[in-house]
This record gives sequence, C-alpha cells and structure tokens, in this order.
Amino acid sequence: MQNSKIAQKTRAIYPGTFDPLTKGHLDIIERASKMFDELVVAIGDNPDKNPLFSVAERAKMIKKATSALPNITLVKFNSLLIDLSDELNANIIIRGIRSASDFEYESQLNYANRSLKKNLETIYLMPSLEYSFVSSSLVRTLLKFDGEIKDLVPESIFKDIKKKREEIN
Repeated sequence: MQNSKIAQKTRAIYPGTFDPLTKGHLDIIERASKMFDELVVAIGDNPDKNPLFSVAERAKMIKKATSALPNITLVKFNSLLIDLSDELNANIIIRGIRSASDFEYESQLNYANRSLKKNLETIYLMPSLEYSFVSSSLVRTLLKFDGEIKDLVPESIFKDIKKKREEIN
C-alpha cells in the first residue's frame, strides 16, 4: 500500500534586524539550518530602529556569511511576523535567547503571535557559550567608539563592517 501522505518540507523563519550580523546570529542560523529543510532569514526593515546598515547591506553580509549553507533563503519584511509566516507558508519561528530578560521579551512576542495565529510555533535556541554576550547593539557601540569587533562578527563580513566604521567615524 502506497503512503498517501506526501512528505512536506519543513520551513522555519529566523527573523531579526541583524544590524549587523554577529557570530551569535550565525551560530543560530547554522544550527537551525540543520533542523529544517529550509531556513528563511527574514531581515526586518524597521526604520524606527534607526539601523546603521541598510537592508541591502545587511542582506549582502548575511548572504556572504551563509554562502556555505544551501538551504538558507533571505527575505526582507516590514510587516507582522504572522503575515510573513502566512506568505511563506511557514509555521515555525526561530528565536535566539541569551538571557532571562531575552526569554521574557521573546515569550511575550510568542504569546502575542499565538493569539493571532494558533498554529505558529516558536523554537528558542541559545547561542553557543562563547557568543552568549554578543549582540548587534554591542557591536554598534564598539564601532561608534572604534572598539575591537573582530571576535564578534563573522570573518567573512569583518571588512564590510570595518568599512562602515570608517564611514561613520
């Protein structure tokens, strides 16, 4: 008897601003890409956050840093995450958490999303220990004051970020 159920590919969304991409983000992307057939890295386009890098610059850096991962797709979004999940037919959200305060914030977002879309699941991944303190805001602060960021961002995009440092200083 033939199985009438067609194997469905699993697609998850890893949303974020990624301003800029850090080694912590890349760690989550690499690990999540092993868990799903496709991982959509969704770059938030929220001008209210006053990003340092344009969406195009962030996309270019993420593409460069994830070039060895064949199941990564990049999209830009400026809508509700549940609307993006409907558009992409993806009901799994990946979120990175480093601390209890991150978990508190992320769980509030999860409850809000689930109140709007019941079958939306959120999976929380903690970054590897060596990246547990790394955040984009830390990188931006170090950039502003000419601090060292080499150990915080993927090597493949370090020069791109360093170029931005020269533009802002």
